[in-house]
Amino acid sequence: MKYALITGGTRGIGFACAERFFKAGYLVTALYSRGEEDAARARAALPDVSFVRADVSREEEVRKVFEALPALDVLVNNAGIAHFAQVQDASWEDFSRVMAVNMGGVFLCSKYAVRKLLERGEGAMVNVASVWGETGGSCESVYSASKGAVIAFTKALAKELAPSRITVNCVSPGVIDTKMNARLTQAERAALAEEIPLGRVGEAGEVAELIYRISQQKYLTGQDIALNGGFWI
Repeated sequence: MKYALITGGTRGIGFACAERFFKAGYLVTALYSRGEEDAARARAALPDVSFVRADVSREEEVRKVFEALPALDVLVNNAGIAHFAQVQDASWEDFSRVMAVNMGGVFLCSKYAVRKLLERGEGAMVNVASVWGETGGSCESVYSASKGAVIAFTKALAKELAPSRITVNCVSPGVIDTKMNARLTQAERAALAEEIPLGRVGEAGEVAELIYRISQQKYLTGQDIALNGGFWI
């Protein structure tokens, strides 16, 4: 039996990943830190997936989750929070919280996942970054910094774990139709779609499919793969 753990797993890209890995025959554990209504909907839709409440920015909670896992083959670090503000309006608390979740969560989950993956003798980690981690987003400097850190961490960890046959890659989605982008008005969404060569925003299921396929590749590691409809080439 194969095991997958997905963070931020009750909605959007994370939920789509939980569904994709479950359909592929994995025993799936999906983490979430808040939003019991989302968790209830996720449990109703995927009753055979284990949805566990845990804050990925808190080491003790992360440690307990991984210690409870019987084994691990794939880790998907998807949990993240957004932040929209000009830099002069962002507080240190804002910066600290975004970095703690978006980068700190990747670090902590990776740290404890490695021990499980080493027991298997191989495995895969796929981190979810962002187009803004590659290019930077105006009024999203804090968020962009956190996702840029994820990309750098991915490349470094891939080198570190390659001798142990553990691959580490990341996906950098562009504009995806998720709750994180629900703040956009219809006019803003239309304007964004016009900037995307493929003429539309992406779907969570498309990102999940790419993440699943990356996790199955044994000779792909250290890569940041853009899924953005040509928005950034």
